[in-house]
Amino acid sequence: MKKVFIDGSAGTTGLRIRERLATRDDIEVVTLPEELRKDVSARRDALNSSDVAFLCLPDAAAIEAVALVENPDTVVIDTSTAHRVKDGWEYGFPELEGRRERIAAAKRIANPGCHASGFIALVEPLVRAGIIAHDAALSAFSLTGYSGGGKKMIAEYGERGTGNGELFLGGRQYALTQSHKHLPEMSKICGLLCLPCFSPIVVPHMSGMEVTVPLHNVDIEAVKACYREYYGESAVAKAMADKRGLVRFVDDPAEAEGGFLSSAGLSGRDDMEVSVYGNAERAVLVSRFDNLGKGASGAAIQNMNIVLGCSERSGLVG
Repeated sequence: MKKVFIDGSAGTTGLRIRERLATRDDIEVVTLPEELRKDVSARRDALNSSDVAFLCLPDAAAIEAVALVENPDTVVIDTSTAHRVKDGWEYGFPELEGRRERIAAAKRIANPGCHASGFIALVEPLVRAGIIAHDAALSAFSLTGYSGGGKKMIAEYGERGTGNGELFLGGRQYALTQSHKHLPEMSKICGLLCLPCFSPIVVPHMSGMEVTVPLHNVDIEAVKACYREYYGESAVAKAMADKRGLVRFVDDPAEAEGGFLSSAGLSGRDDMEVSVYGNAERAVLVSRFDNLGKGASGAAIQNMNIVLGCSERSGLVG
């Protein structure tokens, strides 16, 4: 039985990981008493006694935690922003070409950001195929459930009936200075030469995410064909069903929703769907998933499953 430690298990990402692992009989979760949860010596022992350590911490604390790991066999999966574009860390998005094998062999894995996951799933395959140029100036907007803001934002939305509560009833755009922390990984992993213009928007539901990338003058059928091939509808991919990952192409998910596409459509799940709408002049690429699922905890467990040689979907929903 493999030992797993969650450093930062009281946060939203850590809690979801713990919830998913509770269904597993092949995992022993190493826990610390509440009074030792922030004790450096106790955390060091737990980190080094584990086969896999999840870091669900702020960036600075995650960097400090990595320094505590001395066991060369401990695999660290960091869910913070701290190591996503750092040398020596594997980017934990196994559906991208060539990364599944590198994740399996890695000891340091940086879990993707939630907004970044949706953007990268849409853009990276098209850049690789030459449908989007490396020097393209892209824009994107992303609707996210308020759980992405952690316990403080969850509490704010729970109390929105007081004070400026009416402001919480609509979408609330943020990162208006165009300096969102996910931008570096969005451009680097996609192979883009410039950062996209990005607008993240908090919407009044607990979890769920919808990322949209507009494009002009694109061959929609070529985009669909690229996604079908890249995300597992080819004959080769179907023959390797256990390695198809958690991302899938859906031709028209809005048809089942009366022409609408809700950002809460995959709430509570750990998978992701990608789609494309529009015409030859103007099109939109859309990804939907749960910001706590494929956008955080689900992706972290998927990476752990790969490292441990388990089915990628083991313990996940979707």
